[in-house]
Amino acid sequence: MAERGELDLTESSKPVRISQQLDKVVTTNLKPVANHQYNIEYEKKKKEDGKRVRADKQQVLDMLFSAFEKHQYYNIKDLVDIIKQPVIYLKEILREIGIYNVKGTHKNTWELKPEYRHYQEDKSN
Repeated sequence: MAERGELDLTESSKPVRISQQLDKVVTTNLKPVANHQYNIEYEKKKKEDGKRVRADKQQVLDMLFSAFEKHQYYNIKDLVDIIKQPVIYLKEILREIGIYNVKGTHKNTWELKPEYRHYQEDKSN
């Protein structure tokens, strides 16, 4: 006899899933969709933004400096969203005026070189 809390051997040997034979064909009316909702929204956003065209270097520098006035550290992805320039062009300019942090608390972020930081306290006092 099986005590309370123990499973009977025959009970435990029963399959959890069973197969059934179907009499008629089961049809589902699912058809592949070419444009999912996400793709439609993405395409619409891409059309609104347009292709990122290289702006004048001085304009890009001005936008970079104004962005760095708000925050000291930026991820490249965030800078691309803010400045709306191609990634390669932006990195090219950032190499001239910025430092890329490879490790530490601000890993994978850009900051301005010390000579371009005008948000620091003046040491001439």
